[in-house]
Amino acid sequence: MKRNRWIAALFVLCLLMLPCHCLAGQPGRLVQVSTLGALLAGVYDGNVSIRQLKESGDFGLGTFNGLDGEMVFVDGHVYQVPSDGHAVEPADSTLVPFAAVTFFHADRVLPVESGMDYDGLKRMLKSLLPSRNIFYAVRIDGKFRTVRTRSVKRQHKPYRPLREVVKEQTIFDFKEARGTVAGFISPPWITGINVPGFHLHFINSRRDAGGHVLAFQVEDATLQIDIIHDFSMLLPDDPFFYHAVLDAPVAGDIKKVEHEEHK
Repeated sequence: MKRNRWIAALFVLCLLMLPCHCLAGQPGRLVQVSTLGALLAGVYDGNVSIRQLKESGDFGLGTFNGLDGEMVFVDGHVYQVPSDGHAVEPADSTLVPFAAVTFFHADRVLPVESGMDYDGLKRMLKSLLPSRNIFYAVRIDGKFRTVRTRSVKRQHKPYRPLREVVKEQTIFDFKEARGTVAGFISPPWITGINVPGFHLHFINSRRDAGGHVLAFQVEDATLQIDIIHDFSMLLPDDPFFYHAVLDAPVAGDIKKVEHEEHK
């Protein structure tokens, strides 16, 4: 009996000695850092590095420490689009407060009809996808007649809620641009954890400009869809997160910060 208790105690000790930021990534799994609710509440300090994200995926989106721009993660490279619109590839040591990543593997590849816009894509996929209750990674590569994106300025403490920050967002308009739209479609039940429905970011083919997608119209492009049934997340080990009020956000709050333009 004593030997069994000793073995159990040793097992618990080994668990406690594991690194606190364990992100287990594999194909078909969406790995998320923190929650949308925390971001809405102003929890902008990062606890996970880009290096750690790359262990969990090669595709995704998010933001950076202090809400310093939009993240576009494609082909294993992380790009940062700050409020001046000039995308850079930050150091792997850069911290992130929120991200969603996966190892992208296309289950379906489809041509996108010329002239299709964001709303048209939503309608098409609503009839095409097998269920609203699982996750999908989506990637559109090609030429776009127009793309409208946004980014926000780096924030400083005391942090303001995201709905206040996006009132000062910078809008970027691209015309006849080649590039990649990358992101996720999440189920309705994810409200408060992530963005229900579509959440897309854009990076141009030169990888020097992009942002959070507000609108687009396709000229000639290909859509890839990765069906995801597995979901895991890492919650911040951070006093601001511990004490933040993270009640489920109402749909209007999500729409204001994710889909609306503020002028």
